[in-house]
Amino acid sequence: MVEQILPGMYRMEIPLPGSPLKATNSYLIKGQDRCLIIDTGMNRAECRQEMLSCLKTLNVDLNKADFFITHLHADHLGLVEDLATDASKVYFNRKEVSLATPGEEYWRQLGEMFKSHGFPEGELQKAMERHPGRIYSLKRPVDFCLLGEGDIIDVGDYSFRCIETPGHTPGHMCLYEGDKKILVCGDHILFDITPNITTWRGMENPLGQYLASLDKVYSLDVNLVLPGHRRAWNSHRERIAELKEHHQTRLVEVRNALEDGEKAAFVIAPWVTWDIKCSSWETFPPTQKIFAVGETLAHLEYFEEQGVVRRRTEQGKVLFSLC
Repeated sequence: MVEQILPGMYRMEIPLPGSPLKATNSYLIKGQDRCLIIDTGMNRAECRQEMLSCLKTLNVDLNKADFFITHLHADHLGLVEDLATDASKVYFNRKEVSLATPGEEYWRQLGEMFKSHGFPEGELQKAMERHPGRIYSLKRPVDFCLLGEGDIIDVGDYSFRCIETPGHTPGHMCLYEGDKKILVCGDHILFDITPNITTWRGMENPLGQYLASLDKVYSLDVNLVLPGHRRAWNSHRERIAELKEHHQTRLVEVRNALEDGEKAAFVIAPWVTWDIKCSSWETFPPTQKIFAVGETLAHLEYFEEQGVVRRRTEQGKVLFSLC
């Protein structure tokens, strides 16, 4: 599906079959000589077919297309290796280059980490085998053009400034068009759903960084917010307040889970309210449990930073308790 947003700017809805996210918003900005495609969808046939159909509708020549990827998740990055040509620039952030094409050792270590937090081995194996980042992301390295805070991308009548917004991922990056008051925000701010804030190896206090990144964009003068999923909106400040309240509620739920004694993150996760159509924690798909436990860990790490929670390791298992 193609939707014109503004002159020279379009939204392409790329389906994500079987995912609660439903679709990724890919944005196209057309210039006189080149165009810019922001985010791509997963590296799978259904995404590829719809993307190529949209590009054909918009009369886009991929030899004259560059790409900006907001962050490393497969539903944003995965398809770029099939779309980029030798003439394309693929703009990406510096922090996530090493994570863009993770090898089997990365997935092994990730699995061991979740196992240490109480994830049952049988369910963990299923979750890791079906993880979309393992199945639908890049299959080969891409020659990225690396950008950082304040860098500018000019295309057509638009001039975008890069804003680093770590939290959802370690190097997540938004684009801000100050003259036209547009914020292209990837998964930093979503309106019908909330971004998953999970634990990351090597990233300290991801929830704390996410909340700080929300504060960072709060003061921007914005009339149009273009998110990575679902609908666009105009009031980013109102949504930021809602997102902060959402995480405060989750922090209360996590703390309540520890009132009667120490627990592993896998045991704490069912205490948290999740927006998923399942009757109980036991009926969650294993991959959704991975995301839920990861977000629970991000909230526990936030509490650790605040001195509210402490952890200890016993026979390879990590347990959390109130200080």
